[in-house]
Amino acid sequence: MGSTTFILIGVSYYLLSIVIIVVVLNKINKKEKDKYLNTINELERNKNLIISSGILTELNNANNLVNNEETKEMYDDWKRRFNNIKDVEIPKITDALIEIQDLFDNKKYKNLNKLLAKTELNIDYIKTKSNYLLNEIKEVTTSSTRSREEVLKLKQKYREIITKYNNNKNDYNIITGPIELQFENVDKLFSHFEVAIDENNYQDICKVLNALNDIVGNLELIIKEGPSIILLGTKLLPSKMKDVYIEAEKLRKEGYNLDYLNIEYNYDEANKKIADVLERINVLNIENSLLTLKTLLDYFDNLYNDFEKEVKAKKSFKEFTRSILVRANKYEKINNELRKKGKEFVYSYDLTEDDIKILDVLKEEIKGIKHDYDEIIEASRTKKVAFSRLEKEMKELNARLVKCGDNLEYALKNLGSLKEDELRANDQLDEIKSILKKAKYKISSYKLPVIPRKYYIELSEASVSIKNVVKELERKPISIKTLNIRVDTARDLVLKLYNTSNEIIKTACLAETSIVYGNRYRSTNKSIDDALTNSEYLFNNGEYKNSLETSINAINKIEPDFYKKLKETLENK
Repeated sequence: MGSTTFILIGVSYYLLSIVIIVVVLNKINKKEKDKYLNTINELERNKNLIISSGILTELNNANNLVNNEETKEMYDDWKRRFNNIKDVEIPKITDALIEIQDLFDNKKYKNLNKLLAKTELNIDYIKTKSNYLLNEIKEVTTSSTRSREEVLKLKQKYREIITKYNNNKNDYNIITGPIELQFENVDKLFSHFEVAIDENNYQDICKVLNALNDIVGNLELIIKEGPSIILLGTKLLPSKMKDVYIEAEKLRKEGYNLDYLNIEYNYDEANKKIADVLERINVLNIENSLLTLKTLLDYFDNLYNDFEKEVKAKKSFKEFTRSILVRANKYEKINNELRKKGKEFVYSYDLTEDDIKILDVLKEEIKGIKHDYDEIIEASRTKKVAFSRLEKEMKELNARLVKCGDNLEYALKNLGSLKEDELRANDQLDEIKSILKKAKYKISSYKLPVIPRKYYIELSEASVSIKNVVKELERKPISIKTLNIRVDTARDLVLKLYNTSNEIIKTACLAETSIVYGNRYRSTNKSIDDALTNSEYLFNNGEYKNSLETSINAINKIEPDFYKKLKETLENK
């Protein structure tokens, strides 16, 4: 393939690339143009929709309703605003759209984009004004239909109100006059409504509807809540208040102080509120009346709970008056006895003045409790304080006394345990001496050729420890902590000596028995004879353990289970 061919191929690729680029650019340009065209067409369509046939129809309907100066002024205002949109605002949008088309044709896209955005905003704004005007006109042109529908609902509700009233007329005895007068007013308003409808008097229609809604709504509430308000205000609440007042007087005569409840003041205030409610219901004003009366009823019901609390508080108070004084006197007596023995405790035991200072603190605490107790009792005698408050103070006093009792019990336990520890130490000393005596007797009961040195060392340690216990018991004051340590040490050493004595006797007995048993093999076995001779030597020198091991090792050569048999023989003795 020659160079000419390569050149032709290169030129072909170049031309093909140019063609592809041109095609792509044309497509992009066409897509962009289509986008602008669509936007322009959309704006044109939205502009044409601003003035709809609906607004023209409603304006014509509104013109038919003009029958007085006021409605004429409304119609003229609507007409003026409509003409402004049609003759001023719309032409401006039209001019803007013409300018947009010109910019598009000349491909001035930068200016085109700005004008498109501005025109779109203007169209939306004018469209909103047009819709608002349409709704405002419809409010009047359709008011007759809407008003009739609303009046029909009100008439239905009104008939239900009258029916319920006539069926339960006795429940409204004190307000029948005002209610029936209000019925007459409602009938007049319904008649007035019909006149306003016939005359197309939009303003009167609105006024009458508002008045009907208010009056019928109020009547509905009165018919619903009126009987309850009348029953509460004229019978239930006055009866409840009277019963509460009588019960309060009865409790006062029994010695209860109820001043903190402010019954008289609240009684007068309740009467004022009841009078106000009954006065307002006569003019058919029952706003918050039922809530007010129910609140008053709850208050007087709760007073019975307060009375019951006072009765329970008195009973509880009486129980505290008996128990607190008895326990306070008991604690005082115990504390005084401990304080009298205070010097004895300090002398006899290793204590300081601070160790028994708690008794002085307890004395002051008990004294303070008894003083406060007397003040509470005195206050109860004056009958100027409610039992609920006296009971609360007694509970607080009782809590202080309980704490005082716990502290006294702690002091009594600590100080009382000192003497108990001393007596227990004496008892343990006798027991330790008894164990020491048994250990000595055990050693002396078995005639050993030599008593091992270990026994004498432990015997000396045990004896010294016993002497230390005796010295500690004779010391004044006694340190209970040190004494307990001495006793524990002595007991451990004596038990150690006792175990050592048992072990020595047991080992010596096994060694002696083993030698005696092995004598039967002396004449026949030279090695056993030598071993037993060595075992006897060790035994006579007090080395009982070595003696036992030597004899057992020798005999085991003939009798492998000899040590086991030896132990069984000794245990069976």
